[in-house]
Amino acid sequence: TRVNEARAIARMLPGLARARPGSSWNLSRLLEERVRRQPDDPGLAYADLRMSWREIDRAVNRTARALRATGVGPGDAVALLMDNRPAYVVAATALSRLRATGALINTNVTGRALAHALRVSGARRVVVGGEHAEKPEQALGDVEGLDAGAVLEQADPEAAGAARFASLDERLAEHPEDALEVAGHSAVGDRAFYIYTSGTTGLPKAAIISNQRILAAAALMGRGIFELAPGNVHYVTLPLYHSAGFFGGWASCLLSGACMAFRRRFSASRFWEDVRRFEATSFIYIGELCRYLLNVPEAPHDADHRLRIAGGNGLRPDIWGSFQQRFRIPLIREYYGATEGTTPLVNYQGFPGMVGRLLPGNAIVRCDLETGEIRRNAEGRCERVDVGETGLLLGRIAGSANYDGYVDEAATRKKILEGVFSPRDRYFDTGDLLTLHEDGWISFADRVGDTFRWKGENVSTNEVAEILNAAPGVEETNVYGVPVPGSEGRAGMASVHCGEAFSTDAFGAFVVENLPVYQRPYFLRVQRDMRITGTFKHQKVDYQREGYDPSLVSDPLYLLDGEKYVPLDAETYEGIQSGRISLR
Repeated sequence: TRVNEARAIARMLPGLARARPGSSWNLSRLLEERVRRQPDDPGLAYADLRMSWREIDRAVNRTARALRATGVGPGDAVALLMDNRPAYVVAATALSRLRATGALINTNVTGRALAHALRVSGARRVVVGGEHAEKPEQALGDVEGLDAGAVLEQADPEAAGAARFASLDERLAEHPEDALEVAGHSAVGDRAFYIYTSGTTGLPKAAIISNQRILAAAALMGRGIFELAPGNVHYVTLPLYHSAGFFGGWASCLLSGACMAFRRRFSASRFWEDVRRFEATSFIYIGELCRYLLNVPEAPHDADHRLRIAGGNGLRPDIWGSFQQRFRIPLIREYYGATEGTTPLVNYQGFPGMVGRLLPGNAIVRCDLETGEIRRNAEGRCERVDVGETGLLLGRIAGSANYDGYVDEAATRKKILEGVFSPRDRYFDTGDLLTLHEDGWISFADRVGDTFRWKGENVSTNEVAEILNAAPGVEETNVYGVPVPGSEGRAGMASVHCGEAFSTDAFGAFVVENLPVYQRPYFLRVQRDMRITGTFKHQKVDYQREGYDPSLVSDPLYLLDGEKYVPLDAETYEGIQSGRISLR
């Protein structure tokens, strides 16, 4: 075990050297290094397009010149709103070449949330893909200092149409692609990007991504986890506006010299076709992506590929073995990390269900599992959990474990805990519940707020969902707690994405046989699909808000009545709300 970890560190060291304080490395300089070392090797593969490192560099020069001609310079923020495609990669790297800051906007946000994302970034310009050009039109009126004249539109070659804003493509045609002279060098501590973290419980927060953070992440993921090198092909289907896709995809390939093969958006039905066509040697996953691949009917060529490593976070223990066996993947490396955090963990050995081993500087402390509120002892200090216990993961803020925080200083302060084990120490609050196992191994339990209390017991939504996923006809399950008038805590509810073989009678029998009373979902919502975020994580907030109210939910609803599920209609709902019907 320790040998694997030592080898990973050795692989990472050259990359980590570029992230040391005082250096002047950034993504642009990594690209220049690729051009010097392997100019004609493929750097990008997208559909039928292949771009060498030299061709990428020339495209970056041209785009940087076009943006500089509009007034973009060092320190300026430019928002980027575009699907995964080569133009996105080129534009993001061009901003690095200009030493500007790229605000990587989630393509799913609209209206008020988009206006907020633009506003907090302080963006002077917006580069938008034609596929999303209608979104800035809706948001610009709510962002002071930004108007239609600040937007540059890059046409979508897959769906040509009339441009709504000034054409970036026309500006590109006016500029050469030879080497671009830039005054001065970037500093490793400069802001490189803003990446927006979860907006599921409110408006998105802009996490500050320094050159140091992205270089360190690229070393960890590109060299430590995926062992990338020239000649490898790394397949990415995650959105590049997210840290997993950008750090674990483009930045990792720039650092290592591997080719990044990618597509506009994830497709379960086309995934393995792409893996074979690109001759991929590794791929990155997140959330429930692997479950969606496993739900596709088996095919004769499932194991026909060159993959040697799959890595990511969110592969649940209930499918780890079947996924690895069916697709014959030699090694799966699960990791844990937060875009803005200080607590990266990696399971280098491929130990199913684990995210890694507890490292010096990390701590799992006792807390209220429902609220995440830390329990302090009489001296006001936190207490570490014992083996077998679940608690809140903290990461020490010290030395190279930097916490750059958010643009919003109040949000930054909210994630810092002080006086954890000694009067002057500082820790980053991950907001995640993890379980400690023998020999320091750790598994992910839940997000704070996803665990709920019912009948005096804490219920882990992930634990219940993993059990329910084995029920006949169930493809995936989203579990959450919902309030019930007159009852303390929250009752369990399951939204089930089911196939043709699903029946409520069989599901009820499975629930009664496999779950204790306090873990059973009293409410059931049956669906033919499941709402997920852009990174394949279950959307819980909307489901919780809609609850089991038939006036808000068009899907079939059921109530667990003793040991079987019965239809839940408006009359039943009213009976629960009035207290006439109680949960048994």
